[in-house]
Amino acid sequence: MDIMKHIGFMGLGIAFVGCLSGAPVFAGEKHDKHIAGESKVMITSPKNGDKVGDSFELKYELSNGSHGGHAHVFVDDEYQRGFKGTLKGLSKGEHQITVKAANEDHAAVTATHTITVDVQ
Repeated sequence: MDIMKHIGFMGLGIAFVGCLSGAPVFAGEKHDKHIAGESKVMITSPKNGDKVGDSFELKYELSNGSHGGHAHVFVDDEYQRGFKGTLKGLSKGEHQITVKAANEDHAAVTATHTITVDVQ
């Protein structure tokens, strides 16, 4: 009976170490770190800190992994539904632009890039 206690305790230790390493412990367990490693996103224009007009074209590169399919664009943490390439009508001042990779279910993966622009 004592042997069974030790085996059970060792199993918990192995699971705990697996959790700390970020590796999946149980079959079927998924982690965003694994998914994000396959997709990358980079805003190419404008550059961080650029001065822009109240409407400007946003360009980015998205390298899709097996789980990333498209990107979501945010201005000041507000999702830009139906984004078609141009941001329009931004108020003067600084704004944070974020592009996040998303999978086919529209769930964001951790591949993201954020810049700040100054609208003149």
